Amino acid sequence: MNQFDTKLTRMLGLKYPVIMAPMFLVSNAEMVIAAIRSGITGAIPALNYRTDEAFRKALDRIRQEADGPFGINLIVNKSNYRLEEQLKTCTDYQVDFIITSLGNPKQVIDACKVRDMKVFCDVTDATYAKKVEALGADALIAVNNEAGGHAGKLTPEELIPMLRENTRLPVISAGGVGDRRGLDRMLELGACGVSVGSPFIASEESPVSNEYKEACVEYGEADIVMTDRLSGTPCTVINTPYVQETGTSQSWLESLLNKNRTLKKYAKMLTFYKGMKTLEKAAFGATYKTMWCAGPTIEYTKEIRPVKEIVQDLVDPVISGPKEPEIQ
Repeated sequence: MNQFDTKLTRMLGLKYPVIMAPMFLVSNAEMVIAAIRSGITGAIPALNYRTDEAFRKALDRIRQEADGPFGINLIVNKSNYRLEEQLKTCTDYQVDFIITSLGNPKQVIDACKVRDMKVFCDVTDATYAKKVEALGADALIAVNNEAGGHAGKLTPEELIPMLRENTRLPVISAGGVGDRRGLDRMLELGACGVSVGSPFIASEESPVSNEYKEACVEYGEADIVMTDRLSGTPCTVINTPYVQETGTSQSWLESLLNKNRTLKKYAKMLTFYKGMKTLEKAAFGATYKTMWCAGPTIEYTKEIRPVKEIVQDLVDPVISGPKEPEIQ
């Protein structure tokens, strides 16, 4: 009998109740294939592929090389002008689940329901959770304040019970898990599984630069800061010398533009575009502009390792802990 018998493992047919979280610029087919072979599942942001042809090629590869469920992350607000194209590709391939972020998921839920595809929605509070439940979502991704990227405001201890009390949907916790103790903590709070991202950035299968991976090894939880200079909304990054030099708050001009009703929309689009370009340059090449997105759970990253070994840290009954502090 599976020691992890939860709604998530039953829903997707998994050995372990873990989703390798979709990470912008990081997640790829190779990582997801390794995740599936390790008994978990994984998801990739559709935006990681610049063309539909490249996106379909990746889906073909996953289907051919791995026998298990996987998902795609879709940005469902108006900023994603490729949403319809990406959704059609997902439905053409009948991917097992879609994780929606930043917007109204109705279009995605309606398209997936008739194809028996699951839809999990990112939520940070009970109000939005109730809305997506009414639309027909299959589960909630509870983004807490320990998550990497765009983190929520509530602790897992606040958010998970709140969602359980206010909806009937399964809750998958996102943030704060880097080992088996973290997984057990979320399951005890009432989650049926976890979404884990940052510990996998430094995996051997990850496509990012060695400098980015080594940063995840060298830095820890205390080195994660929030910045609103990347996308206009608070996002977690590693506090490198470049981040310290440039600061984590928008300039006076950016702040002024964001307060102007007429220019606000365009200012946010410009901030997002510039921020994503900065992330892309830092992720794939050596550059002094080291703006690396990561969450507090890089604390558990001790070395660059294969995905399967990172998964074992998450599910192994032998308790593992964060890396030991260096002796001065």
